[in-house]
Amino acid sequence: MREQSSSRVSEQPEWLTHIEAVLEMLNEGIVITNEDQRILFVNSRFGEMTGIPQQDLLGAGISEFYSEQEWEFLAQQIAVVRHQGRHRYEFLLPQKDGGRLPVIISSRILQNSGGEFRIITASDISEHVRIVKELRSANAKLQERQLEIEEDLRLAAQVQTSLAPKCTMRENVTVDSFYHPVHSIGGDFAVVNWHDHDQVSVLMCDVSGHGIGSALVANRIYSETTAHLRAGVCFSDMFGRLNRFLIEDIAGSGMFVTVAAARIDARQRRMHFAGAGHPPAMIGRGSHSPVLLQSGSMVLGALPDAEATSDSLEVELEPDDRVVLYTDGITDVFNSRGEMLGVEGVQEIVREASALPAEKMKQRILSGVVAWRNGPATDDASLMLVHVR
Repeated sequence: MREQSSSRVSEQPEWLTHIEAVLEMLNEGIVITNEDQRILFVNSRFGEMTGIPQQDLLGAGISEFYSEQEWEFLAQQIAVVRHQGRHRYEFLLPQKDGGRLPVIISSRILQNSGGEFRIITASDISEHVRIVKELRSANAKLQERQLEIEEDLRLAAQVQTSLAPKCTMRENVTVDSFYHPVHSIGGDFAVVNWHDHDQVSVLMCDVSGHGIGSALVANRIYSETTAHLRAGVCFSDMFGRLNRFLIEDIAGSGMFVTVAAARIDARQRRMHFAGAGHPPAMIGRGSHSPVLLQSGSMVLGALPDAEATSDSLEVELEPDDRVVLYTDGITDVFNSRGEMLGVEGVQEIVREASALPAEKMKQRILSGVVAWRNGPATDDASLMLVHVR
């Protein structure tokens, strides 16, 4: 606070005497100064806001209550008022205890025969400032937490991507795959388990929904199915165990699972296939219409006896056959007319792609799906190709 002047001005103009009672009734703090910036009037509300008695304010110069830096800013605002006639700005009122009260100042010039006067209205915005400060603090914490979640999701996506099968080529069989979650992580996954150079088990799984919940369930089921495939568990038993896990261990989650699995012996040209509520697998053979392999079991996680009693379908394979497994993110795409590609549409794309060299087939199928789809993908999409040479 600057050094106070010993000179006080106490005379009030007649017009101010007439409205003093009205000014006392206002909820805002009111200050009226003369052209020398000395206080002629303050209402009791202003005294409450500052904690400074009215008698200590009357006759004082405004500059006495501020530091040099504060007064420099305030003098600039006074100059604006003189130039424009009125002005509104945020400021800090000095308080008796040394604090500063955030306010909105509305200031205007009044000129009459008695001279020039400045009428200052101070509106307390301390509650607003407090709320804004709390919101900023909360937003900063939310942003920090969001960054943590994004980092967790990035790491989770890396882990899930690392589980996706890589293109593998053996003497008589090649396995290639594609995986694209609609979010950073998703509920689709595929498993490839080699028994030897000519025998391989493959599995495609789709957990309902997409996002974190589906990914957590998918990762758990991934471990279960990988262990079952390595142990050579028959498909009906594997489906039964998965069904019980979904119903008993994560009951109430609302999660359902579709699965397609195949065990291929490339040397014997033989495949065992089983599906549970999954889109039909396809066997592409040159320019012929692909053979469809339908699921014998129901969706897992809905009913206690969803799995079929028989183990699997047995299929004779031919040289250059291409076994195609996929999730409904491949079939359930719509064009600009609202028409779904569906199994028949994918079947036609596979027929055309099967005439190509095997290494170009995956890209041709994906390109065909994208060409049909109107807009971005809305579901996780997975594709697996097994080429039996």
